[in-house]
Amino acid sequence: MFERLQAYAAIVFDFDGTLIDSYSAIAASVNFIRGEHGLPALTEAEVREFVGRGPDFLLSHTVPQYRPELDLPRYREHHPRVMLEKTSLLPGAAEVLPALHQAGKRLGLCSNKLRVFSTELLRHLGIADYFEIVLGPEDVARPKPAPDMLLAALQRFNLPAGRVLYVGDMTVDVETARAAGVDVWVVPSGSDDRDTLTAARPDRLLESLRDIVAGMTLA
Repeated sequence: MFERLQAYAAIVFDFDGTLIDSYSAIAASVNFIRGEHGLPALTEAEVREFVGRGPDFLLSHTVPQYRPELDLPRYREHHPRVMLEKTSLLPGAAEVLPALHQAGKRLGLCSNKLRVFSTELLRHLGIADYFEIVLGPEDVARPKPAPDMLLAALQRFNLPAGRVLYVGDMTVDVETARAAGVDVWVVPSGSDDRDTLTAARPDRLLESLRDIVAGMTLA
């Protein structure tokens, strides 16, 4: 596996479902908005399938009579109250990021989660120093699956697409990478299951994040 990794100078990660388990926090904020509408709470599993395409997509699919001008600001105001307590690193993330950093790989984050939330979570989880670039939907014209975020990352890294790898957990990540001309590896730890990811035809379907550095020898 590491032989394949050597082709890339930089690795860009998705966040929710790839590096972090944030579904409990997201479900809590969705259910806060549903409560404002007098609706019963959804389970984490019911919310999970709509995570990954940004808060507007999330709320429009989980809140009937969704009012973006009111509900989106309320969601963004509520989420910081729960996201630190209810978010944790996924297995392997705490090992893989320092290993890649020590191996000289430049790391970036491209997520449909607001950048202000991502940066706060990166600091809280103790992994902020590994990331050279952090981008969110507020930094580009279009969120994923449009290629805008990845193209912005390529520009900031000053690297061609062939020297950058994108790692995600959803078909939307495969679509984003293909649109940007970037190779993509996926892990079945997020909103899409293994069969769905296989059908999306990523360059590699990993068993876990740890597979990224399989075979790596650190000095």
